[in-house]
Amino acid sequence: MATENPVTQPEERVGTVGAAGKTEGAKCISAVVAEHIQAEIDVDLYKTMATMAENPHLTVAPTLAGGVGREAVRNWYEKHFLGRFLPPDGEIINISQTVGETQVVNEDVVRFTHTEELDWILPGVKPTGKPVEIAMVVIVGVVDGKVTHEHIYWDQASLLAQIGLLDPSGLPICPDHAAKILNPSLPNRLYPSD
Repeated sequence: MATENPVTQPEERVGTVGAAGKTEGAKCISAVVAEHIQAEIDVDLYKTMATMAENPHLTVAPTLAGGVGREAVRNWYEKHFLGRFLPPDGEIINISQTVGETQVVNEDVVRFTHTEELDWILPGVKPTGKPVEIAMVVIVGVVDGKVTHEHIYWDQASLLAQIGLLDPSGLPICPDHAAKILNPSLPNRLYPSD
């Protein structure tokens, strides 16, 4: 049974999707990525892996979670990600999507309350009950209609500051950076020399 999709739908996006003149190939890889993401949301290991190439890799850059090779990626999905992606109140707001010939880049804002252990994003951290809102970039490679790789990035220092594990005082950290991504009219940070 499919679960509710926490990803904001295209007509609700803050930004735009791709370039005005997408090619058929770009539309095709965008559809492959959408199918892959939906399989993840549906917590369907078989369908998730069916969207992937024979020798994929997945790297969650801030925590180095993921895997290299089909079995390692499958193991990571099964034991650490599918069904454990976000708590029930989790939300993904797509800001923009750039579609190239062999890659799709999604710029998102991810929101959730840290009520569960999430070892892909906060390994070893017990739930804090704190709200989280971070900007995230996901790069998905696609060749011959299959996902070859995923690279996922976010500002881990801001995340740790939001849940109270890092004091941002005196550091060049902006824990509320996602608010600026969602509302570009908010003021930028001022520096002492300004």
